[in-house]
Amino acid sequence: MSRLYTVRMLLARNPGFPEGSNERGYELRVPLTADGHLDVEAWRERRAECTVRRFWHDEPDRHGELIHGRHGWAFSYEPGEADDEPLFKLEGHVFRPGEYVTVRETDGEALTFRIVSVR
Repeated sequence: MSRLYTVRMLLARNPGFPEGSNERGYELRVPLTADGHLDVEAWRERRAECTVRRFWHDEPDRHGELIHGRHGWAFSYEPGEADDEPLFKLEGHVFRPGEYVTVRETDGEALTFRIVSVR
């Protein structure tokens, strides 16, 4: 069985956050290939274990899952698409410290996050 990695992403430089933020980000559990890409086959096998925790200053943590639907990859916290947070071209990303991932928040704002750890 493939290993699940814990990936921590913190808010990078964005409008309103010129220095980014250590108090806003995501922690996800995902299977990765040897070169650090999302292992889609392993995700299919272990989908229920591929989770996300969104932590945001002054807001309760949100817990959900990594899903793949007709609009691509997203974080989802409840059934249906209303709360989904799409991920920009996730299948092409390499998950290693220093890389960036763009998440479209439920309000439509696209924010960039920096991967700070993969363990």
